[in-house]
Amino acid sequence: MASSSYFLVIALLALASWQTMASDPILVNGFVCKDPKDVKAEDFFLAAKLDMPRDTNTNKVGSNVTLINVMRLPGLNTLGISLARIDYAPLGENPPHAHPRATEILTVLEGTLYAGFVTSNPDNKFLSKVLNKGDVFVFPEGLIHFQFNPNPYKPAVAIAALSSQNPGAITIANAVFGSKPAISDDVLAKAFQVEKNTVDWLQAQFWADNHN
Repeated sequence: MASSSYFLVIALLALASWQTMASDPILVNGFVCKDPKDVKAEDFFLAAKLDMPRDTNTNKVGSNVTLINVMRLPGLNTLGISLARIDYAPLGENPPHAHPRATEILTVLEGTLYAGFVTSNPDNKFLSKVLNKGDVFVFPEGLIHFQFNPNPYKPAVAIAALSSQNPGAITIANAVFGSKPAISDDVLAKAFQVEKNTVDWLQAQFWADNHN
């Protein structure tokens, strides 16, 4: 009799657990995964107008990154891909940054770009190329990289594909000198082998985000 009661309690707990899970949304990669019967074409469509130039005058670095990831296009969830259009003003730059969850492949659509990345410790080897219209360059996952438009008169445009639906971006200067709260100037002065007043000056700058 005791054994029967035990199995009855287990069965009731399992049923309650199943009902709770059935009523909660299923998350994959931290995002809601829709029931297939509720999926619509709109989940896979975004009128992003990536053929239109973006404003590059909204920040000091002179670039504008328009990222299409899972947060803007729900249908990307679990598919392991995202896309970005990058506009560069004359002498504009997409400053040194890293994608913690994605490799990036960049294609120049217009203009010229100087692009490069740095390998990991201990070598920290710098690899770079000047890219012209139609050229392609790859930035391996997690490595610090950048693009710079060396032309003082003409803008440039590139399209980047990334191997994650949510690649993330860590802009190095923003993270190190624009953190909230600020990293101790003692720590940064030691790390960069500079005077603390230099660190204080850098931390006082306006570290704008060029991602839109």
